Amino acid sequence: MKKILSQPVAKPLAALLLMCIAISFLSENFLTSDNLFNVLRQTSINLCISVGMTLVILTGGIDLSVGSVLALSGAIAAGMSGNGFAIAGIDTYFGFTFWGCCLGALAAGAALGAFNGIVITKFKVPPFVATLGVMTIARGLTMLYTGGFPITNLGGGFEFIGTGWFLGVPMPVWIAIGVIVAFALYMKYARTGRYIYAIGGNERAALLSGIRVNRVKLLVYTIAGALAALAGILVTARLDSAQPNAGTGYELDAIAAVVIGGASLSGGRGSVIGTVVGALIIGVLNNGLVLLDVSPFWQQVIKGCVILVAVVLDRFSSKTT
Repeated sequence: MKKILSQPVAKPLAALLLMCIAISFLSENFLTSDNLFNVLRQTSINLCISVGMTLVILTGGIDLSVGSVLALSGAIAAGMSGNGFAIAGIDTYFGFTFWGCCLGALAAGAALGAFNGIVITKFKVPPFVATLGVMTIARGLTMLYTGGFPITNLGGGFEFIGTGWFLGVPMPVWIAIGVIVAFALYMKYARTGRYIYAIGGNERAALLSGIRVNRVKLLVYTIAGALAALAGILVTARLDSAQPNAGTGYELDAIAAVVIGGASLSGGRGSVIGTVVGALIIGVLNNGLVLLDVSPFWQQVIKGCVILVAVVLDRFSSKTT
């Protein structure tokens, strides 16, 4: 038991349990099945983004573009669902299937993530600056692509993955579980997963030991972009529309989830499971504040304080270890 409680994820997990207990006493609606599924459904989107953000932060980087990548990828998926192309010579029209739309959105997200990685590794631009620039570019491209108006009436497979259920659990939750399991195993057993920790722990030592640091970083940012695109597909499917301003502020929730989950912003320490707990804390906190009818303005203040406390505790624990 002592060994379990000493794990970095134990503290955020204890905080999550205490938060759930407190909110359940303050609101009788919190522990209802409908509300708990609603929390999981909302958290699933942040989880997809946060898993990618975990990989980035473990290398000592940051990605501020994920919210804008989410919006652009969702818009691309929605736009492809209602469009195609015709070949006049053979009088044939080709449309995109649901899976084709998803692949197009994922490819767009991965391409933007790879662009982040190239700017950071090849041109030695700090991750904060590089991803800030891509954030602005992707948001502008979203506005240009949509004309500033939502793309609606998607139908087909979008309705199922957005609002459908499987074995009594919402589809977005199943998708988030798949992402969590895949990357938890990847970080534990894949060689590249160990390289990611090594780069965050000491990049120069990793380079001298033969690790291709730039290649690993490029892969990490590409994965983060693809997972942001997956979250964009989920948001678009759930709303049955692509909103030009979708994903605004999502990068902050993702970073908060990773830090609250026990990861170090300097890299080298953290886990996917810790991030899951951090994302659940953010989700439960958001839901609890709404149930308690707290002003949206105060909600922002409280979330900011939680993030600051998590960072301070991270710095304090780093000095004492």
